[in-house]
Amino acid sequence: MSYTTVEFQKFISSVAPFDRLPPEVIAELAQKFEPWRYRMGQIVLTQKKMLPHVAILYEGKARLLGYDPRTQIPVTLKLLKPGAIIGWVNLIRGIPGETVISSTEAVCLTIRNSEFLQLLEQYPQFGEAFYQQAALVEVFELLGYQLEQQALAEIDLKQLTTEIINDVAVYSLPPGTSSIKEHPPLQDSQRIWVVSGGNIASCPIGNRLDLCDTQKIEVNGSMPARLIGLPAQLPTENWQLATQADASLSATSSVESLPESVRDIPYAEAELLEADNSSAEQAIDVTKEKDYPYVHGKTPQEVGVACFQMLSQYFGMPFRKEVIRRIITEQLQRSNTLSLPVCGAIAELMGLNAQLVKVPARAVTNLKTPILVRWQDSLAIIYEINDRHAIIGVPEIGILRRPSADFLDSWGTQGEVLLLQKTKETPQERFGLRWFLPALKRYRRVLIEVFIASFFVQLFGLANPLMVQVIIDKVIVQNSVDTLQVLGVFLLAIAIFEAILTTLRTYLFVDTTNRIDMSLGSEIIDHLLRLPLRYFERRPVGEISTRVNELENIRQFLTGTALTVVLDAIFSIVYIVAMIVYSPILTLVALGIIPLFIGLTLFFSPIIRRQLRTKAERNAQTQSYLVEVMTGIQTVKAQNIELRSRWQWQEKYANYVSAGFQTVITSTLAGSTSSFLNKLSGLLVLWVGAFLVLDQQLTLGQLIAFRIIASYVTSPILRLTQLWQNFQETALSLERLADIVDTPQEAEQDRTNIPMPSIEGAVKYENVSFRFKSHGPLQLYNVNLDFPPGTFVGVVGQSGAGKSTLTKLISRLYEPESGRILIDGYDISKVELYSLRRQIGVVPQETLLFDGTVQENIALTNPDATTEEIIEAAKVAAAHEFIMTLSNGYNTRVGERGSALSGGQRQRIAIARTVLQQPRILVLDEATSALDYATEQQVCINLIDAFRDRTVFFITHRLGSIKNSDVIVMMDAGSVVEQGTHEELMKLKGRYYYLYQQQEARM
Repeated sequence: MSYTTVEFQKFISSVAPFDRLPPEVIAELAQKFEPWRYRMGQIVLTQKKMLPHVAILYEGKARLLGYDPRTQIPVTLKLLKPGAIIGWVNLIRGIPGETVISSTEAVCLTIRNSEFLQLLEQYPQFGEAFYQQAALVEVFELLGYQLEQQALAEIDLKQLTTEIINDVAVYSLPPGTSSIKEHPPLQDSQRIWVVSGGNIASCPIGNRLDLCDTQKIEVNGSMPARLIGLPAQLPTENWQLATQADASLSATSSVESLPESVRDIPYAEAELLEADNSSAEQAIDVTKEKDYPYVHGKTPQEVGVACFQMLSQYFGMPFRKEVIRRIITEQLQRSNTLSLPVCGAIAELMGLNAQLVKVPARAVTNLKTPILVRWQDSLAIIYEINDRHAIIGVPEIGILRRPSADFLDSWGTQGEVLLLQKTKETPQERFGLRWFLPALKRYRRVLIEVFIASFFVQLFGLANPLMVQVIIDKVIVQNSVDTLQVLGVFLLAIAIFEAILTTLRTYLFVDTTNRIDMSLGSEIIDHLLRLPLRYFERRPVGEISTRVNELENIRQFLTGTALTVVLDAIFSIVYIVAMIVYSPILTLVALGIIPLFIGLTLFFSPIIRRQLRTKAERNAQTQSYLVEVMTGIQTVKAQNIELRSRWQWQEKYANYVSAGFQTVITSTLAGSTSSFLNKLSGLLVLWVGAFLVLDQQLTLGQLIAFRIIASYVTSPILRLTQLWQNFQETALSLERLADIVDTPQEAEQDRTNIPMPSIEGAVKYENVSFRFKSHGPLQLYNVNLDFPPGTFVGVVGQSGAGKSTLTKLISRLYEPESGRILIDGYDISKVELYSLRRQIGVVPQETLLFDGTVQENIALTNPDATTEEIIEAAKVAAAHEFIMTLSNGYNTRVGERGSALSGGQRQRIAIARTVLQQPRILVLDEATSALDYATEQQVCINLIDAFRDRTVFFITHRLGSIKNSDVIVMMDAGSVVEQGTHEELMKLKGRYYYLYQQQEARM
């Protein structure tokens, strides 16, 4: 062995801050350090995993890499030389973050994490050098997160990190709960404090710590939280983002030979990087404890439903159990098995992104969980899997924790897995009866009053049978007329008070529920209007309308007698106690019928629920078809298909009526059976009670009173059974309405984003691709465009080339699948949505005018506009002349959807409406398709003049209208095939040239 610990000791004593340690400690460390050699290009440390040791670079050189959170492009942050300490910041933060690759033959001295942590604790001066120092890669990562949230895309993160690294502060928050006032450094207004490590409640790593004087900070676990203080003002001027991967990564470094004394040090095996990472897992497990949902299932149908129910609970999604069960049952009936491709389709239906892949067993530990797999001729969910263990949810057994090796041996050498991940459009479970709780809390005082009124109504109801008993046993038997007069007046007074309280209770209840209905109805409509465009494209208008109308069913249920019946049933406990006082035997006879009521309810519930769902679906189909026919009535008449339309509607309506008939039959059967059971209960009470009276165990008055009280118990239960259909309808209404409320709004994640500053108009597409369906064809493919502010852009191409899709991405009507769009250097996906749309004007292909006057339609986006501004906007759209020829000019009513105007007139009013908005970017998506050539050209010229300093996207099929554009973009099959001015494209003699020649020849 040619290397010695003496050399190591001498080297370690020269490395800061190890030079702060006592000589005897350094001598002891030299014995503990384990040397490893690394080949050129070998990974020393990766950001994906924690190493079991901290390393010091002893010989050679290595590169420290960082990954920009905005682009995930690797960047060389620093060239490490001997003496550099590797891996310490990962250990202190508790998460992996460094990537180090040897650029020459290199040697590292390694010390185990536990021993390094012991040094930090035993020698405070040594520990402070690490705890109070911010690592370069740490600042690079956290600063990148902040720039990503602020949509600052064109900033060189590496240069910015290098500039501020010496001005960064570090602060440690002790475990437990404390206030901001207890930590003066956090009150420095010149710094932004970002969480770098530890477990702070409601503030994950990478997030900014929101500070206020009264705020409490809760640090969970036994380890302190690490905070990094970034300067509040960053020198970000005149820096451009590097868009290419660091060239130094692929450059070959010169091979530097190692000294002979270390050449016999063994090479570090690649497996070492994946070995003993228990320390990392332990650090992560402390802060990422999670419950793994489990649902039991035995049969193939139950197992399939259980797996998807576990997934819905894991992702916090709503679960439509009946729908999923029906799909699985139909699939099992067809093929007798539930394959992974079918499971993928069901997962997509639920709103998850499903990907079926075939992987070798050794690669399963690298997959992102959860995943759905075939397990012993059944299905199972893998919640977590790493090199040590696998956590599996098996419906037939439970949650299993097995060694990964055992699991992979039983799984086989390779197999198919279904990768499952949430998307931006994955619904979240929020809607249900608990959704009404905030509104109920707001009116809890009134509801308490209703409850108190119900209580006294029940008490007054109890007085009636008691008085009847006294009248029979005391008045009639003893012939006491005077007592009868008193009791009669008392009964009359009770009846009056009961009627008054019942009326008051109903008034308060209906008034309160109406207020709740107004509040929740407005909330639902607001949520509906803010849903993504994809939601409306996947559902017919009629179906959405019927879902909104479900709120009326819920309101009727709340304002009706349903909840009062529930209250009556609750107060039945008081009556049962009174019945037991009269006769325990008769009480058992009267209540013996209740199990039959329960059995009846359980039997008919799934049948009625299924029939109600079928009825609702067929009603939605009928209404959707009717809306389609009414919307396209002009086409119906022009094509002479009135009779066929009526036949199709009649067929759909007949299916709806048939479904309703089945529901009525089932409900009537359930109600008749309930009525029979109620009469049977009364008959049995009289039958057994008569024997008790004859046996002198009861008086006649007690029997009659008992019979009345028994009806107070059985009647609410009978009404509950009869109202079970209402419960089922309400549950179904909640489910259908949940489809709206559970769908995430398009700007749900944007509320904390920065607002879009005033737009100048520079628009840039970077490698943008887009598809409508997750597995469908690409509508846009790798589009790269760059337009300076004030550019008039003409977009042309054949139908289906992607012109409209290209411009819809600007206003974020759709989100690109890959790539990004920058406006004035801001990534539009990182800014608040509505602050962006307020500055973009769009005239879509399908022009929609609302029923009102011409002036009202033009001023729709700017109701405070003056008459002069409205007229000026109309002139830009070449609409003023024809408007003045109308019967009432600008006060002429346009009719529903603008039916009183021609297509070209509607388009010009729509253009005027958008011009009046004064947008910073204007998009006209074939908004002049109904105009004649001369008018379209005039509109185009007017827009060029009116929006000279603003960016305009003008989509058209008439190439002659955009000859004066600053730039013309020719698209084909989702790609940009040509770009330039009219003259440049004509000289090119490509697709634009031939398309232009064809149009000129036709004119």
